[in-house]
Amino acid sequence: MNKIEKLVIANRGEIALRILRTCKEMGIKTVAVYSTADRDLKHVKLADEAICIGGPTPKESYLNVPRIIAAAEVTGAQAIHPGYGFLSENADFAEQVERSGFIFVGPTSQSIRLMGDKVSAIKAMKHSGVPTVPGSDGPVGTDEQENIKIAERIGFPVIIKASGGGGGRGMHVVYDPKDLQNAINLASREAEQFFSNGEVYMEKYLENPRHVEFQIMADGMGHAVYLAERDCSMQRRHQKVIEEAPAPFITEEQRDDIGARCAKACVETGYRGAGTFEFLYENGRFYFIEMNTRVQVEHPISEAITGVDIVKLQLLIADGNPLTLKQSDIKVRGHAIECRINAEDPNTFMPAPGLIKMLHAPGGLGVRWDSHIYDGYRVPPYYDSLIGKLICHAENRSCAIARMRQALDEFVIDGIKTNIPLLKELMQDPVFVKGGENIHYLGNKLGIPD
Repeated sequence: MNKIEKLVIANRGEIALRILRTCKEMGIKTVAVYSTADRDLKHVKLADEAICIGGPTPKESYLNVPRIIAAAEVTGAQAIHPGYGFLSENADFAEQVERSGFIFVGPTSQSIRLMGDKVSAIKAMKHSGVPTVPGSDGPVGTDEQENIKIAERIGFPVIIKASGGGGGRGMHVVYDPKDLQNAINLASREAEQFFSNGEVYMEKYLENPRHVEFQIMADGMGHAVYLAERDCSMQRRHQKVIEEAPAPFITEEQRDDIGARCAKACVETGYRGAGTFEFLYENGRFYFIEMNTRVQVEHPISEAITGVDIVKLQLLIADGNPLTLKQSDIKVRGHAIECRINAEDPNTFMPAPGLIKMLHAPGGLGVRWDSHIYDGYRVPPYYDSLIGKLICHAENRSCAIARMRQALDEFVIDGIKTNIPLLKELMQDPVFVKGGENIHYLGNKLGIPD
């Protein structure tokens, strides 16, 4: 008998709706928790039960752990799905969920802590044979001469990173030894401010890498598979704009080698659920940078090319079921591209909340639109500007690009500004069309380098 009969969706927007749809297919009852700004969200209307857990800011609602757990208690739910963002990679939240007697749809709190700390994650990857970026092999401190020695061993330029963070916070590139200690001190202060953890480490700075990531599913019982890779190099200030799968110019041999190493690392660390191994890729070599211990925004493109429902597998694994998929069952079919549609000014990238007066989403063969918005929906100013994801799948990359161009041309969102004009431009960009652009390309093109 299934343990999960009712589930709390501890998130909002498109990912909450995505989780709800899969729960409906599986016969799992749903509880939507929402803020006062989100009472009109689609999934709130469609859920079996809905509970308001606080005011409009994330701190009042979606980051309020006691209220989320209380919602599970009063509704008789057995599990909580955190989606992405908010509390999804918060080890303390996962631990409190399980201590309260509920199932956390994701990895254990121990796994989240291991992978959430970049230093410990890199050590674990090295032990499992996953290639990593040459670095300090641990945190760096206040001894300037010792730090210079480490940097010279790695080779300038180097990058200072926060052990407990991401998203570009606490990161500084250093080209000259005389600037090294100041950068370390600054990164440490930023890391303490943003992540309450001032520990920083040092890595070789790769100047023109691509961002390639591997999607893994593991059951925590000794079995894991990889669902090929994605290229997320089209990004600005470490925020992804366009993703595609599989990654251009990655060979089957490379995919099988790195994918198998990632799956092995999951088995050896006892990892369960969905996970993404992120790499920098330069001159034919992969360098592990971090692991995301949750479902990714861009998971639909992996679903498109493999036919695997990642959210469904998350739920089955959380319910104690072993993976029945074998690696030999997973075949890459065609090519998929995802464009993130944001409520923002396409020129300044400032958030642009407001009332959607008219919405016409594209359709047709191979077109998927994951979104919570509708005619008359008011985009609130309190959250991330993502309002939907447009995914196009076709038999090859050039056809997928052509399909995405057509879909973007059909798109109408009236009443607010969006980044659709930029996405249209990028689908015609000769460097993107050729494939294999590096992570700095878009920022440089837009005049906003990292």
